[in-house]
Amino acid sequence: MTSTQQTPVIEPTPADTVPDEMTGRALRLRIRQQELLAELGVLALQGTSFSGMLEHTARMTAEGLGAEYCKVLEYLPADNRLLVRAGVGWDDGVVGHATVGADLASPAGYALHTGKPVISNHLENEQRFRTPELLVEHGIRRAMNVILQGDGSPFGVLEVDSRSEGEFSEPDVAFLQGAANILGMAIEQQQYQRKLQQALDRHQVLLKEVNHRVKNSLQVVSSMLHLQSAAVGDPALSERLTEASNRISAVGRAYERLAYNADYENIDLVAYLREVIDDLEKSAAPFKIEFVAPEEIQFAADRAILVALIINELVLNAGKYAYPGAASGSIFVRLVQMDSKSVQVSVRDEGIGMPAGFDPAASKRLGTRLVNALARQLDAELTRPDSAVGTNFTLQVPLSAPNVNA
Repeated sequence: MTSTQQTPVIEPTPADTVPDEMTGRALRLRIRQQELLAELGVLALQGTSFSGMLEHTARMTAEGLGAEYCKVLEYLPADNRLLVRAGVGWDDGVVGHATVGADLASPAGYALHTGKPVISNHLENEQRFRTPELLVEHGIRRAMNVILQGDGSPFGVLEVDSRSEGEFSEPDVAFLQGAANILGMAIEQQQYQRKLQQALDRHQVLLKEVNHRVKNSLQVVSSMLHLQSAAVGDPALSERLTEASNRISAVGRAYERLAYNADYENIDLVAYLREVIDDLEKSAAPFKIEFVAPEEIQFAADRAILVALIINELVLNAGKYAYPGAASGSIFVRLVQMDSKSVQVSVRDEGIGMPAGFDPAASKRLGTRLVNALARQLDAELTRPDSAVGTNFTLQVPLSAPNVNA
């Protein structure tokens, strides 16, 4: 999917009301927005259900913009209306039922048909567009709309609304469009996969082509994040963009193997992790990663991605915190097949160890939260065995997903 950056349609504001984007509060907000986009991207890459992606996007978008309301609007061409498909903050009966006009006199309709973002900071004085009754009923004072692309045609609109005073700005539009682009990729993927499923009995090779395209797309996204990381000019934001790029690269490695593997459901976990760790060497430098594993372990591709993401987070954390001020050190990654039902992964360092009283389960760090969430998704047991020196994390992973119907 490609998108062309459009100049937003913004309600004019007096010059003396322009916010100071260089304040510490503004910087923290932009960093948090980047974190939310990274989380949303990981959810999309994990194969989160379509309805789940809609709900996560609405919730994270509202959080990132400090807004009380957000909604995903799906375009209904036959009625020229936009259906509230998902959302947060709305009264019961709105999501799944309420609609707004999709004509050019509607802010959402204008964004849909022109592809231009729309900001309305003072709806009570809005003269460019008709204010939808739904917004009037909920006392909305300001709103922002961007287009949601789909597979070949627009899916609808992503809209954020607020009852509070204040103003949405162009950086807010950039965040909203970023969330819409990620959701649009999920929408496009969902629509495309549905078409592929219908043709799977005739052409399984099409699935391999999708994996190849996804791999190429992920490489592009990863490269873009690396370039943005180098150019952003803020060390904290640059670090987060680099981490997001590494996560995407880890997923792309799996799709690269799927694209050329005769068995499109399974991959060699050892070979896959070796490539992921080779990529991590650059981010963990000057520290060396030592990888020990058997020759081959066949593993479900979707679960291998989750294992790689966990290793990615643990290795990067070790590289950042285990050897403060040191010019060298080692991070040890070990993979063992315990029996016919499980594998064990350990990530260990010989650094300063964890802070006294540190509880990974209660940590609010994005990396730690991701590790805990991914371990639960794998139905794996994540432990931190006592170690005389450094830190050691061990992950016991079932070879196959549990049978929920058992």
